[in-house]
Amino acid sequence: MLDDLYVNYTNKKPSLVAPGGFFDQQWYGELLRVSGPSIVGAISHHIYNLGAGVDPSVIDRILDPSHLGRIAETFRDVQLTVQRHGPWASAWVSEAGGAYNGGSRLFSGTFVDSFWYLDQLGMASLFNTKVYCRQTLVGGNYGLLDTITFVPNPDYYSALLWHKVMGKRVLGVEHGGSPFLRTYAHCSKQKAGVTLLFINLSNTTAFDITIQPNSTVQRKSPMYELKRMVKWVGKRASNNGWTSKQKKLVGEETSKREEYHLTPKDGQLRTQTMLLNGSPLELTLDGDIPALDPVLVSEGAPLVVEPFSIVFVSFPSFKTRACETF
Repeated sequence: MLDDLYVNYTNKKPSLVAPGGFFDQQWYGELLRVSGPSIVGAISHHIYNLGAGVDPSVIDRILDPSHLGRIAETFRDVQLTVQRHGPWASAWVSEAGGAYNGGSRLFSGTFVDSFWYLDQLGMASLFNTKVYCRQTLVGGNYGLLDTITFVPNPDYYSALLWHKVMGKRVLGVEHGGSPFLRTYAHCSKQKAGVTLLFINLSNTTAFDITIQPNSTVQRKSPMYELKRMVKWVGKRASNNGWTSKQKKLVGEETSKREEYHLTPKDGQLRTQTMLLNGSPLELTLDGDIPALDPVLVSEGAPLVVEPFSIVFVSFPSFKTRACETF
């Protein structure tokens, strides 16, 4: 049909994206087999793994690492289906809003939803998902913008930061610590180095992090393994405050890492105000998006992920063969 519609079209023809439903491995495999090579350009599916929006236990699922990790099986099965039955196609999430039926009135537009959202982006990337479409920009409780004021919700800023610092090349990452610390790594976007994402689902434990690269990394596949790249070295009770490492450093040392610490205003997970390095992310007086600037920290300084926080960390001088080009 596309060939008939675009028979005289000289530019690149649109791709067919299908079927756009909840994933069923047998049915999706049959779709690719019956349609034949290069017909379906992207195999698409929907994800609403937090349950019904009216269910007050949505927040419990967001904060449960075992529940967040369960959807990895779906991502893995989609990847295998494409590899086995349609290697010409790519995997897309064509609709995802966390909680279905319009999202959760209590949680979808608040800080806590970014735990789920960024974990989804990290996990989707691990399994070579090429496109992740968020439901929605505006509309329902799960919109990235408030449906009345059009002011960005926390997930909007989470998406902007992901887009700003996470490159397309995905790195495998492991840590030997608590499952409440979720970790993802990519080559940095459009610059040298590596960027890591830490999601701390614990309400009491802060994690002290050290980084250990694997020098045997090879550039062979869409995901490059850095085994034991992140070493969890301990945990401690939160000091409930910003330490000196979270302030912009001014000194003679030139080797700095870039840190973006996301926390909820007043420690309230259901707040619609997200803090970046302690400052609220709010529109400027002209209605523009605020600057998303990191704090610069000596690469030798301790890296701490506070309770109920999200941290992006970019290491410009981190050397790995997987990220030789960007």
